[in-house]
Amino acid sequence: MASAAELVSKAKSKIREVTPQGVAKARDKWVIIDVREPEEYAAGHIPEVPNIPRGLIEFKVDNHPLLSDRDMPLVLHCKGGGRSALAAVALQELGFTNVVNMTGGFDAWQSTGLPVSKP
Repeated sequence: MASAAELVSKAKSKIREVTPQGVAKARDKWVIIDVREPEEYAAGHIPEVPNIPRGLIEFKVDNHPLLSDRDMPLVLHCKGGGRSALAAVALQELGFTNVVNMTGGFDAWQSTGLPVSKP
């Protein structure tokens, strides 16, 4: 049986990743989605980035306006990059052709001093 860390490692071998700085530089070219849980998102998030929790993303692809184009450039992030890596693989399996994971997740975004919205 695989561990969570092994599943994440395997997922990361199947996806592309981009740094928080890369996301910030090309922010206008990508749709960014935060896949953390709602309470994590409410505590602080990247400004103007919507929240679709990891546990729901596969169920939202057919009726969420941000997920209507499976060829659009899409960046996923979570707290540290693990859940978003798993979500990126799931979306690839659902036909998304241009999905990437933000390396280090929201923690890395915050630690580099990039903008954060807090309540």
